[in-house]
Amino acid sequence: MNKFSFLLLVLCFSSCVSTKSTIKNIDNEAIKPKIESGSFVFTDYATDKNYGFQPDYPINIGVILEQNEEVYIDYFFNGLSGPNSEKILFKKVDSCCPFPTKNSDMGVGLLSIYEFYFEGSTKKNTLYFNIYEKGKIMCPKGFSIKKLNVR
Repeated sequence: MNKFSFLLLVLCFSSCVSTKSTIKNIDNEAIKPKIESGSFVFTDYATDKNYGFQPDYPINIGVILEQNEEVYIDYFFNGLSGPNSEKILFKKVDSCCPFPTKNSDMGVGLLSIYEFYFEGSTKKNTLYFNIYEKGKIMCPKGFSIKKLNVR
């Protein structure tokens, strides 16, 4: 690749990233929930209806390696159920919303978008996750904390 093409590529990538993060709920002092039986043990419910449902208020499950994202997303959903104890079905559908971060080799992070629905329903919704920053991990509005069978 010649130098001009390389510079053009770098310029394109850097122009997509804001120099200031718009994420509102980063907490570098946050402690991840305990993990038991492959699930986060949730202790708190989110009071903000935007938590997880808006890109500016993602669920900050970082700082974790990209290859561990799926494991931590499983911990998250395994610790929750629907409002009436329904099983949650989910899958990653996209990434979006570049933001600056010191926790990525490239200096840029992306939010992961997960689509979910509650068993017995066809209504789909999305949650935004951030693996590059820390924040208090809570049960989002519309979900319930699963009762875990832990000894």
